[in-house]
Parts: sequence; structure tokens; C-alpha cells
Amino acid sequence: MSFEALGLHASLVKAVASAGYTKPTPVQEQAIPAGIAGRDLLVSSQTGSGKTAAFMLPALHKLANAEPAAPARTPAQNAQSARARGERVRFTPAQPKMLVLTPTRELALQVTSATEQYTTDMRRIRAVSILGGMPYPKQMQLLSKNPEILVATPGRLIDHMESGKIDFSQLEILVLDEADRMLDMGFIEDIEKIVAATPATRQTMLFSATLDGVVGNMARRITRDPQTIQIMSAANRHENIVQKVHFVDDLSHKNRLLDHLLRDESMDQAVVFTATKRDADMIADRLNIAGFAAAALHGDMHQGARNRTLDSMRRGQVRVLVATDVAARGIDVPTITHVVNYDLPKFPEDYVHRIGRTGRAGRNGLAISLVNHAEGMNVKRIERFTKQLIPVDIVEGFEPKRSAPSRSGSRPGWKPGDGRNAGKPGQRSFAKPAYGDRAPREGGFGAPREGGYARPADSRPAESRYADRGPREGYAPRSSYGDRPQREGGYRRDSAPREGAPAGGVREGGYRSTRPEGARYGEKREGGFASKSAHPRSADGARRSFGDY
Repeated sequence: MSFEALGLHASLVKAVASAGYTKPTPVQEQAIPAGIAGRDLLVSSQTGSGKTAAFMLPALHKLANAEPAAPARTPAQNAQSARARGERVRFTPAQPKMLVLTPTRELALQVTSATEQYTTDMRRIRAVSILGGMPYPKQMQLLSKNPEILVATPGRLIDHMESGKIDFSQLEILVLDEADRMLDMGFIEDIEKIVAATPATRQTMLFSATLDGVVGNMARRITRDPQTIQIMSAANRHENIVQKVHFVDDLSHKNRLLDHLLRDESMDQAVVFTATKRDADMIADRLNIAGFAAAALHGDMHQGARNRTLDSMRRGQVRVLVATDVAARGIDVPTITHVVNYDLPKFPEDYVHRIGRTGRAGRNGLAISLVNHAEGMNVKRIERFTKQLIPVDIVEGFEPKRSAPSRSGSRPGWKPGDGRNAGKPGQRSFAKPAYGDRAPREGGFGAPREGGYARPADSRPAESRYADRGPREGYAPRSSYGDRPQREGGYRRDSAPREGAPAGGVREGGYRSTRPEGARYGEKREGGFASKSAHPRSADGARRSFGDY
């Protein structure tokens, strides 16, 4: 099937052909006709399957076929007229026809870039991005053009709505891209506030990795009789991506193995995912010192710096991108051949989106996870979510000292994700048989086990062999406190030194000494351990470091 057969506008067919699209993907084949018909859509498909075109092309088709209205005056033109009349200039809010909500800035910029590509021959339609990290004056300048399409992240969009810079009374199409990620990031209240500000007659298209749970509940509230399209869930296999797990002993082992993997001759460009922003900066610096063209990308960077880094990646100036999960969605660089999970993600869903940065649109890719032995349970969670085993690989010369933990048992018929402990023959299984499956112990409950862990009940003596034992020889019974004679001089010894000990000397064999005459509090005692203020010090009096103790 061709794009022309889907009923798209002629200018859009020409634009997608210029972009190199030969035929629609499965999600586009189903979503585009339904979107053109005006249906609300709930779409779940694999990352990299062409979702941007699946919602943008039918929306552009609708805008292109709309009856041409009288050219509306832009806010800038209204301001110019007000100045000519000597009136006070007031900002007229923008009234977009279409709104696209995305969880990350990178995804918003990607959607805007794709829209500009599709509207090459549609001069009347403008698309702008409203993002966090972008200067407000620049965004006010973009909104003053009254764009037809607005692509935004929820937080910054709420700011402009509350200040009266955007009016959704004329909105016709609402798109929620990567809705599950927006909910994971805590945007549910912002999304509900934005949806409440839009007309009830709008067309809504929601795209998500999953349509269950909180996402499904929200989707039912904001859509009207939606058509559900499930091409391939996020848990399905990435058939064109080879996945591997390398177990590492410690941080030094992990760093040496990463350096080796990034020197692979078959690698064109790679993305290395870390758990923290600090690690992203540190690893990028170390890779640059080692001779790699590396750069960091994370949420603490200014939007301009993030844009420059991605542009350098697309131009091939950056070979290794070290990023947090902010890059797990929204980066579409065809030359990314390797993805390395330096740290495993917190959620299995993020693993799917991470490795989806390679193998885009049917290309081949390689995804490698560097896993400490204590993180075996996290690998199991990912395998249960993706319903496939990730093979363990060992690089010659970088073998871990500890053997890889067993991730399956020996029970036949095991399938990934079914929760049973089984797998390859010969591997140890830690599953215990149910009590009903155990054979009864020979001889009854009191019978001895093989190996001698229990004795027969009748072999135990009726009485203890210590019952007739008397007091030990040479030991007198201990007297109670009330029977002891009072210590001479009271319960504490007086301040007079013991016989034979010098005044202020060390107690015989003891750990304390009496205070010398005239000594003040805080001074070191003679011959004994230091007093309260006498911390162990070096010869020159300086306090020692932790390693000196």
C-alpha cells in the first residue's frame, strides 16, 4: 500500500516521498485512515515504528483541506496597529488548531522538525515548539505568529496558559505522544488541566507504549468512542536488535569493558546510558581523554546546549553520546548502531525505549548491558517484561572473576515471563517441591534422616544426665549482694593513692590514673590514656586522617 492509496493530500504525498518514505508502516496504515475520518485513536506500537507520521499526516491532511478562511491578523500585526493609533499594546493570545504534548524537549523538537518536513509545500501552516529551558522572549516571539500547530511539554505550556498567552478555544486536534512516559514523570495533573481547557468537540489521539493501568483510565476519560490500534506492544521482541548482558566484577572492570566495546570497528555511533547526570558528565570527560569524540546529554543542561549536542550527533561530530533517560525517547539518529546500558534503568519499560534508539525503522542494532552480579534480579524483571531471555556474553580477556548467576532452573517447558523457575538443562534450580509432592519419611516423624540430622524419638534419655550433678569442685556458691561485706572506705575508693603508687600515678594494671595535683580539665594525664580533649594526634600535633587509624 502506498501513501497515495491512504487518501492523503497531494502535497503530503509529495513531501513524504521527498523524505524517503517508500511505503507506510503497519501503524501508519491503520492510524492514518482512521485519523482522516476524524476518529479518536488509542494507539500502542513499538518505538521507532513511525508514530509521528501516524498522527501528524492525518492532522495536516485535515488542515490542508479546510476551507480557506480570511487571513487572520497575527498578534504582531494587532500590536503594530495599536501603536499607530496610540493605544496601549496588549498581547493577543495564540489560538492554535492542533496541540501535541510530549514528555521531553528532544521529542518535541523531533516532532516539530518532522512537521516542517511534511509541510514543505504547505505555506499556510506553521509549527512551533514551546519547551522548558528556552528563553521566554523567544517563545513570546514564536507565539506572536499565531501558529496553527503547537508542540509543547506540559510544564512550560501551563505557564503560558496561566499568563493568558495561549487560548485553546479554537483547538481541533489534541495529540498525547508517549502518554505513559508523561504520567511516569508526574504530569497527570498538568495533562488534565490542559485537556479541561480544550473544547469537548476536539479530536483526540493518544499514543503510548501500553494502554493498561493509569494510561487506560485517563484515555477513557479524555476520548469519545476511540478506535484502539495495537500493532506491537512495547514488551515485544526487537527482532532486529541483538541484545547481550556482560557481567562485571566492579567499577574498574566495567570501565575497561566499556572502553573495549566502544573500540569495535563495526560501531558507527553509540549511546551510553547512565543512571545519574553526574555519571554522564564524568564518563563523557573520561572518554574524551581516552580519545573518543564523546558528549554528555542530561536534564541539567540548557536547552541550547542540548540542541547543539544533538546536532553534532546528527552531523557525525559526536561518536559517543553519554546520556540519562532523557535521551531514551525522542532521539532518531539512523547511524546509531550500538546502545550500552552502563547502568540498568529503574523500570523495564525504559529498557525497551533505550535499546530502541538503535535499529530504527528496520535497521540492525546491538544493545549491551553491563551488569554487576548483585543486579541479577533487575535483569530478570526486564526479561519478564520483554518475554525473552537476554543471553550472557563473555569477552575474551575481560572475563568476570565470579561466575554469572543462574537465571533459570531445570524444569522443562519454561517460557520467559511465566514466572516459573526453569530453563536450560544442567542449571541449578532453587525451587522447592511442594509439601504434597514429598515422599513420607521412612519410619515416621521421629525416624532418622539420611545424614543423621534427627534421632529416633525412643533413643533420647528419659532424664537429663546432668540432673544428679553437684556443684563443681573448688567453686563456692556465689553470695548475694546483701551478704557481701561493705568495701573499706565506701563503695568507691577515696582520692588517696594506693599503697606503693605515686600521687597521680597509673593504677596498677589499670586504665585510669588519678588526676595530678593542680591539673586542669582537658590536660593530658601523666603516663595514661589521653583525657577528653587529647585526641590521637601525630608527632607535630595535627589531627590524623581516617586512614591513619
